[in-house]
Amino acid sequence: MSEVYNHKVVEKKWQDIWDDEKAFAATNDYSKPKYYALVEFPYPSGQGLHVGHPRPYTALDIVARKRRMQGYNVLYPMGWDAFGLPTENYAIKNKIHPKIVTEQNIKHFKHQLHSLGYSFDWDREIDTTDPNYYKWTQWIFLKLFKEGLAYKKEMPINWCPSCKVGLANEEVVGGACERCGTPVVRKVKSEWMLKITEYADKLIQGLEDVDYIERVKTSQRNWIGRSKGAEVDFSIKGKEDKLRIYTTRCDTLFGATYMVVSPEHPYLDKYKADIKNWDEIEAYREQASKKSDFERAELAKDKTGVAVDGLVAVNPVSGKEIPIWVSDYVLMSYGTGAIMAVPAHDQRDWDFAKKFNLPIVQVVSKDGEAVDIEKEAFTDVATGVMINSDFLNGLSVKDAKEKMIEFLNEHKIGEAKVNYKLRDWVFSRQRYWGEPIPVVHCEKCGYVPLDEKDLPLLLPEVESYMPTDNGESPLAAMTDWVNTTCPCCGGPAKRETDTMPQWAGSSWYFLRYTDPHNTECLADPEALKYWLPVDWYNGGMEHTTLHLLYSRFWHKFLYDKNVVPTPEPYQKRTSHGMILGENGEKMSKSRGNVINPDDIVEEFGADTLRTYEMFIGAFDLAASWSDDGVKGCRRFLERVWKLQDIMTDEDVYSKDLEIKMHQTIKKVSSDFENLKFNTGIAALMTILNDFTKKKSITKAELSTFITLLNPVAPHITEEIWSKIGNGERLYQQPWPTFEEAKTVESVVEIAVQINGKTKGTISINKQDPKDEVLAKAKDEIKDKLTGNIIKEIYVPGKIVNIVMK
Repeated sequence: MSEVYNHKVVEKKWQDIWDDEKAFAATNDYSKPKYYALVEFPYPSGQGLHVGHPRPYTALDIVARKRRMQGYNVLYPMGWDAFGLPTENYAIKNKIHPKIVTEQNIKHFKHQLHSLGYSFDWDREIDTTDPNYYKWTQWIFLKLFKEGLAYKKEMPINWCPSCKVGLANEEVVGGACERCGTPVVRKVKSEWMLKITEYADKLIQGLEDVDYIERVKTSQRNWIGRSKGAEVDFSIKGKEDKLRIYTTRCDTLFGATYMVVSPEHPYLDKYKADIKNWDEIEAYREQASKKSDFERAELAKDKTGVAVDGLVAVNPVSGKEIPIWVSDYVLMSYGTGAIMAVPAHDQRDWDFAKKFNLPIVQVVSKDGEAVDIEKEAFTDVATGVMINSDFLNGLSVKDAKEKMIEFLNEHKIGEAKVNYKLRDWVFSRQRYWGEPIPVVHCEKCGYVPLDEKDLPLLLPEVESYMPTDNGESPLAAMTDWVNTTCPCCGGPAKRETDTMPQWAGSSWYFLRYTDPHNTECLADPEALKYWLPVDWYNGGMEHTTLHLLYSRFWHKFLYDKNVVPTPEPYQKRTSHGMILGENGEKMSKSRGNVINPDDIVEEFGADTLRTYEMFIGAFDLAASWSDDGVKGCRRFLERVWKLQDIMTDEDVYSKDLEIKMHQTIKKVSSDFENLKFNTGIAALMTILNDFTKKKSITKAELSTFITLLNPVAPHITEEIWSKIGNGERLYQQPWPTFEEAKTVESVVEIAVQINGKTKGTISINKQDPKDEVLAKAKDEIKDKLTGNIIKEIYVPGKIVNIVMK
């Protein structure tokens, strides 16, 4: 009898062996077929891993281990996305330097990952806060700057007076700072921007050449938001300026009955003297400044606004005077900061018009007939016919658009335009814990990049990294560091004191893994040529717009500069579902339903946690945690351990299980490559039942079985492999193969019926001739054949039916 399975002893033993043998190090042998598997590297927070982390890590570890056994040179790396606000906030609160906090968090995370037995190549570990890494983040920024893709722009930001920091829209909840609850205000600051919009079309087109799950492609396309339309100029009565708007429905211009401008629109200030209700406008602007863009554009259900008393617009096609309103649902950061409103055919405009008693004019008919637009907007207008539209009347929507574009061009009041929802990337943070931006400002030369030989520009040591009252970075107070000389003219200059956002380092980290210790370039061109593109990249759906888009943008830029050899960074992208609490709710401290993976590893073992997280349900769907499910997976592994007790010495598959073995190899091999980890494990559980029921397993069967299970549960399977006398290491063995012919059942059980009612069953070979099958069937039910047989029916391999009278 085998001893009781002790996961603590076995798991530590094999983790030490793998470390000593550098078992999973990718080689520089570029003659071998390669496979690059990538998971999103974590932010090393003080809380450590939660049970959501192991799900994607285990999934790609399964693929990486399987591919190594199939002869591939596998790169499966791990690193740390370690700059950012959470660490700095923790450091400020606890008066510990962010660098020390980061080092502590990384050490804890790495210990946790190591305890789970992942086959990461730890020789290629990277850390975005390492100057040897962020030197190349800065280098990429300089390349972007020199190409005009990095620039400075005055723009409003969300400002928390308490935290003294600019906030992203996502960090503002209900008009208040997510972290401290203080109401935010709007501040205008000069921010570094990256011109990702320059690559909008390339980012859309590139999706045709990659193997991303469809919902990832859809989210990217929607975020970029490419649309065809027209820009149109609306005159302001008595003024030289015109309000330019963008619309995808220039065919509805005759239905534009009012205009709406953003509270921040510069024409409001320019014509302040003409606006009779300026105090009201100013009060409304103050109110709007306390909301994030997201709240204004996406969350606002109840429309608010103020009419501009003193300014009137002119509809450029009808010549009619129409009112101008101010409303916070129009953003200065999107489009032109002004819109035309066609309330008959837009629900938002209709709601606004009804609330403020503004005119509504239908210009697209339903099947040639007007509809009751007093009740609701008529928005199903793609196939309508134009009415109330002068020279467009009677035309289809498609033809009306074309004719209106001609009219706009002819009268020089507009033009065709392709527009994008995508906005340029705000690239400044007024914080300490980030990559310094390698630019100086010279009164004579303007913004000047550092010489590349002077990189990395190190983040200086500071006595205080507290945010400043005026919204500047803590670096701004370091005059010895700030005051420098201009690389261009040699005169006095000041360093940029904003730092880069957290996702700067994560936009190219996959490139550095290919050659992480290179001091001469971002990565050796031969290494990049060999490893790229990433074969399989998995990450959360929440990162499929921002991070995935940003990294594709940087990669495409580097491709255009001949730094990388492929136009796309990732060939395949998948996303995993969240692991929820047992109550089906998202895990959080406040709900008290967070599961610490360390506790599961301690009590049940890493292999149990790995098996459970893969067996919990479909990989791409959310799943609720179950303590009973964990215990069930532990029992499964204990049954696997006990197979040693019933092993025989035969080095072949037994005759009665040969087909089942080949079927299992085929299914597990396929399922592990197609996100069906749960059904692959289920197949292994099924054949385990067959072995247990038979009370026997050959050495060949056990060797194959534990090889198939090894990517999921590597520690227990390595130990069994060793204990049953197999040489070398299991991780060095070839992946099992199957013969297609042997995956087809030749012996089947079929029903034997009399007059369509089943009276028994027989086992037959699918190739048995009809006469033999009928004879066997009649023998099986001979005591029930009490009448005259008038017909004998045999459906090959399916059923026998004896018709009697």
